[in-house]
Amino acid sequence: MAVIAAIAAALVAGAKLRPGNWTISATRGLAALLVATEVGWWIYLAVTGAKDTELASALPLQLCDAAIFVAALALLLRTQLLVEVTYFWGLAGTIQALITPDLPQHFPSFPFFQYYVAHGGIVTAALFLVIGLGRWPRRNAVFRVLAITIAYVLVVGVIDAATDSNYMYLRSKPASGSLLDLLGPWPWYIGWAATVGILLLLLLDAPFRWLRRRNPERG
Repeated sequence: MAVIAAIAAALVAGAKLRPGNWTISATRGLAALLVATEVGWWIYLAVTGAKDTELASALPLQLCDAAIFVAALALLLRTQLLVEVTYFWGLAGTIQALITPDLPQHFPSFPFFQYYVAHGGIVTAALFLVIGLGRWPRRNAVFRVLAITIAYVLVVGVIDAATDSNYMYLRSKPASGSLLDLLGPWPWYIGWAATVGILLLLLLDAPFRWLRRRNPERG
Protein backbone atom coordinates (compact mmCIF):
# COMPACT_ATOMS: atom_id res chain seq x y z
CA MET A 1 0.00 0.00 0.00
CA ALA A 2 2.84 2.37 0.83
CA VAL A 3 4.56 1.61 -2.49
CA ILE A 4 1.32 2.24 -4.41
CA ALA A 5 0.77 5.55 -2.60
CA ALA A 6 4.36 6.64 -3.24
CA ILE A 7 4.22 5.85 -6.97
CA ALA A 8 0.86 7.58 -7.40
CA ALA A 9 2.07 10.64 -5.49
CA ALA A 10 5.27 10.81 -7.55
CA LEU A 11 3.41 10.63 -10.86
CA VAL A 12 0.84 13.24 -9.82
CA ALA A 13 3.50 15.59 -8.45
CA GLY A 14 5.64 15.14 -11.55
CA ALA A 15 2.73 15.90 -13.86
CA LYS A 16 1.82 19.03 -11.90
CA LEU A 17 5.36 20.36 -11.43
CA ARG A 18 7.06 19.24 -14.64
CA PRO A 19 4.43 18.62 -17.34
CA GLY A 20 5.70 17.48 -20.69
CA ASN A 21 5.97 14.68 -23.21
CA TRP A 22 7.07 12.25 -20.51
CA THR A 23 3.44 12.01 -19.40
CA ILE A 24 2.56 10.37 -22.74
CA SER A 25 5.13 7.63 -22.12
CA ALA A 26 3.92 7.30 -18.53
CA THR A 27 0.29 6.83 -19.52
CA ARG A 28 1.20 4.31 -22.21
CA GLY A 29 3.43 2.39 -19.83
CA LEU A 30 0.79 2.31 -17.10
CA ALA A 31 -1.87 1.19 -19.60
CA ALA A 32 0.38 -1.63 -20.80
CA LEU A 33 1.09 -2.67 -17.22
CA LEU A 34 -2.62 -2.84 -16.41
CA VAL A 35 -3.46 -5.00 -19.41
CA ALA A 36 -0.41 -7.20 -18.77
CA THR A 37 -1.49 -7.91 -15.21
CA GLU A 38 -4.92 -9.09 -16.35
CA VAL A 39 -3.57 -11.19 -19.22
CA GLY A 40 -0.90 -12.53 -16.87
CA TRP A 41 -3.62 -13.74 -14.52
CA TRP A 42 -5.29 -15.73 -17.29
CA ILE A 43 -1.93 -17.25 -18.27
CA TYR A 44 -1.25 -18.12 -14.65
CA LEU A 45 -4.58 -19.97 -14.37
CA ALA A 46 -3.87 -21.91 -17.56
CA VAL A 47 -0.30 -22.83 -16.62
CA THR A 48 -1.12 -23.88 -13.06
CA GLY A 49 -4.08 -26.03 -14.10
CA ALA A 50 -6.71 -24.03 -12.26
CA LYS A 51 -9.72 -25.87 -10.89
CA ASP A 52 -13.11 -25.54 -12.53
CA THR A 53 -14.29 -23.42 -9.62
CA GLU A 54 -11.42 -20.98 -10.20
CA LEU A 55 -12.02 -20.86 -13.94
CA ALA A 56 -15.71 -20.20 -13.36
CA SER A 57 -14.79 -16.95 -11.61
CA ALA A 58 -11.91 -16.00 -13.91
CA LEU A 59 -13.87 -13.92 -16.42
CA PRO A 60 -13.03 -10.20 -16.13
CA LEU A 61 -16.45 -9.29 -14.78
CA GLN A 62 -15.68 -8.03 -11.30
CA LEU A 63 -15.90 -4.25 -11.22
CA CYS A 64 -12.14 -3.96 -10.69
CA ASP A 65 -11.47 -6.25 -13.67
CA ALA A 66 -13.63 -4.06 -15.88
CA ALA A 67 -11.93 -1.00 -14.39
CA ILE A 68 -8.54 -2.33 -15.54
CA PHE A 69 -9.58 -2.13 -19.19
CA VAL A 70 -11.47 1.14 -18.75
CA ALA A 71 -8.42 2.70 -17.07
CA ALA A 72 -6.09 1.40 -19.79
CA LEU A 73 -8.29 2.92 -22.50
CA ALA A 74 -8.60 6.17 -20.54
CA LEU A 75 -4.81 6.40 -20.29
CA LEU A 76 -4.36 5.78 -24.01
CA LEU A 77 -7.28 7.77 -25.41
CA ARG A 78 -7.91 10.31 -22.62
CA THR A 79 -11.60 10.29 -23.55
CA GLN A 80 -13.32 12.25 -20.81
CA LEU A 81 -16.07 9.72 -20.10
CA LEU A 82 -13.47 6.94 -19.70
CA VAL A 83 -11.46 9.20 -17.40
CA GLU A 84 -14.54 9.85 -15.27
CA VAL A 85 -15.41 6.16 -15.00
CA THR A 86 -11.81 5.37 -14.07
CA TYR A 87 -11.80 8.06 -11.39
CA PHE A 88 -15.07 7.12 -9.73
CA TRP A 89 -14.71 3.34 -10.04
CA GLY A 90 -11.07 3.49 -9.02
CA LEU A 91 -11.47 5.60 -5.91
CA ALA A 92 -14.95 4.48 -4.80
CA GLY A 93 -14.44 0.77 -5.48
CA THR A 94 -10.86 -0.31 -6.05
CA ILE A 95 -9.49 1.35 -2.92
CA GLN A 96 -11.91 -0.75 -0.87
CA ALA A 97 -10.56 -3.86 -2.62
CA LEU A 98 -7.04 -2.82 -1.64
CA ILE A 99 -7.99 -2.24 1.98
CA THR A 100 -9.93 -5.53 2.34
CA PRO A 101 -8.53 -7.82 -0.40
CA ASP A 102 -10.38 -11.00 -1.35
CA LEU A 103 -7.05 -12.77 -1.79
CA PRO A 104 -6.30 -16.18 -0.23
CA GLN A 105 -2.72 -16.20 -1.56
CA HIS A 106 0.00 -14.38 0.34
CA PHE A 107 3.37 -12.72 -0.28
CA PRO A 108 5.45 -13.53 -2.31
CA SER A 109 3.11 -15.49 -4.61
CA PHE A 110 2.29 -14.35 -8.16
CA PRO A 111 -1.42 -13.79 -7.34
CA PHE A 112 -0.37 -11.49 -4.49
CA PHE A 113 1.72 -9.27 -6.76
CA GLN A 114 -0.79 -9.45 -9.59
CA TYR A 115 -3.61 -8.34 -7.30
CA TYR A 116 -1.83 -5.34 -5.86
CA VAL A 117 -0.22 -4.21 -9.11
CA ALA A 118 -3.58 -4.37 -10.93
CA HIS A 119 -5.62 -2.67 -8.24
CA GLY A 120 -2.90 -0.18 -7.39
CA GLY A 121 -2.54 0.59 -11.09
CA ILE A 122 -6.23 1.51 -11.35
CA VAL A 123 -6.01 3.92 -8.42
CA THR A 124 -2.77 5.39 -9.76
CA ALA A 125 -4.33 5.88 -13.20
CA ALA A 126 -7.35 7.64 -11.69
CA LEU A 127 -5.24 10.07 -9.67
CA PHE A 128 -2.73 10.65 -12.47
CA LEU A 129 -5.40 11.46 -15.04
CA VAL A 130 -7.67 13.61 -12.90
CA ILE A 131 -5.28 15.38 -10.56
CA GLY A 132 -1.92 15.12 -12.31
CA LEU A 133 -3.17 15.85 -15.85
CA GLY A 134 -6.11 18.00 -14.76
CA ARG A 135 -8.87 15.98 -16.42
CA TRP A 136 -11.53 16.99 -13.91
CA PRO A 137 -14.90 15.22 -13.90
CA ARG A 138 -17.44 17.30 -15.79
CA ARG A 139 -20.72 18.60 -14.43
CA ASN A 140 -23.19 15.69 -13.97
CA ALA A 141 -20.35 13.15 -14.29
CA VAL A 142 -21.66 11.40 -11.17
CA PHE A 143 -24.99 10.68 -12.84
CA ARG A 144 -23.36 9.42 -16.03
CA VAL A 145 -21.06 7.07 -14.13
CA LEU A 146 -23.91 5.95 -11.89
CA ALA A 147 -26.03 5.05 -14.93
CA ILE A 148 -23.14 3.10 -16.46
CA THR A 149 -22.55 1.30 -13.18
CA ILE A 150 -26.20 0.30 -12.77
CA ALA A 151 -26.29 -1.01 -16.34
CA TYR A 152 -23.10 -2.99 -15.74
CA VAL A 153 -24.43 -4.47 -12.50
CA LEU A 154 -27.62 -5.58 -14.25
CA VAL A 155 -25.63 -7.35 -16.97
CA VAL A 156 -23.38 -9.04 -14.41
CA GLY A 157 -26.44 -10.06 -12.37
CA VAL A 158 -27.89 -11.85 -15.39
CA ILE A 159 -24.56 -13.62 -15.97
CA ASP A 160 -24.40 -14.64 -12.31
CA ALA A 161 -27.88 -16.11 -12.49
CA ALA A 162 -27.15 -17.94 -15.74
CA THR A 163 -23.78 -19.38 -14.69
CA ASP A 164 -24.25 -19.76 -10.93
CA SER A 165 -21.31 -17.40 -10.41
CA ASN A 166 -20.82 -14.64 -7.88
CA TYR A 167 -19.29 -11.78 -9.82
CA MET A 168 -19.48 -8.46 -7.95
CA TYR A 169 -20.63 -10.46 -4.91
CA LEU A 170 -24.26 -10.15 -5.93
CA ARG A 171 -25.12 -13.64 -4.65
CA SER A 172 -23.01 -13.77 -1.49
CA LYS A 173 -20.29 -11.85 0.33
CA PRO A 174 -16.61 -12.66 -0.23
CA ALA A 175 -15.19 -15.37 2.01
CA SER A 176 -12.59 -12.98 3.38
CA GLY A 177 -13.66 -10.07 5.53
CA SER A 178 -14.86 -6.94 3.75
CA LEU A 179 -16.88 -3.81 4.34
CA LEU A 180 -19.93 -5.75 3.11
CA ASP A 181 -19.88 -7.59 6.43
CA LEU A 182 -21.05 -4.36 8.06
CA LEU A 183 -24.05 -3.98 5.76
CA GLY A 184 -26.28 -6.84 6.85
CA PRO A 185 -27.29 -10.15 5.24
CA TRP A 186 -28.13 -10.85 1.60
CA PRO A 187 -29.88 -9.21 -0.18
CA TRP A 188 -29.93 -6.17 2.08
CA TYR A 189 -26.20 -5.58 1.85
CA ILE A 190 -26.58 -4.98 -1.90
CA GLY A 191 -28.94 -2.07 -1.33
CA TRP A 192 -26.79 -0.61 1.43
CA ALA A 193 -23.66 -1.03 -0.70
CA ALA A 194 -25.39 0.86 -3.51
CA THR A 195 -26.30 3.66 -1.07
CA VAL A 196 -22.74 3.88 0.21
CA GLY A 197 -21.47 3.84 -3.37
CA ILE A 198 -23.66 6.78 -4.37
CA LEU A 199 -22.50 8.75 -1.33
CA LEU A 200 -18.88 8.02 -2.24
CA LEU A 201 -19.43 9.23 -5.81
CA LEU A 202 -20.91 12.48 -4.52
CA LEU A 203 -18.06 12.88 -2.04
CA LEU A 204 -15.43 12.29 -4.73
CA ASP A 205 -17.11 14.85 -6.96
CA ALA A 206 -17.43 17.48 -4.22
CA PRO A 207 -13.97 19.09 -4.67
CA PHE A 208 -14.59 19.43 -8.40
CA ARG A 209 -18.04 20.96 -7.90
CA TRP A 210 -16.28 23.68 -5.91
CA LEU A 211 -13.51 24.02 -8.53
CA ARG A 212 -16.03 24.18 -11.38
CA ARG A 213 -17.86 27.00 -9.62
CA ARG A 214 -14.60 28.91 -9.40
CA ASN A 215 -13.67 28.04 -12.98
CA PRO A 216 -16.95 27.98 -14.98
CA GLU A 217 -15.07 27.58 -18.27
CA ARG A 218 -13.96 24.10 -17.17
CA GLY A 219 -17.60 22.88 -17.32
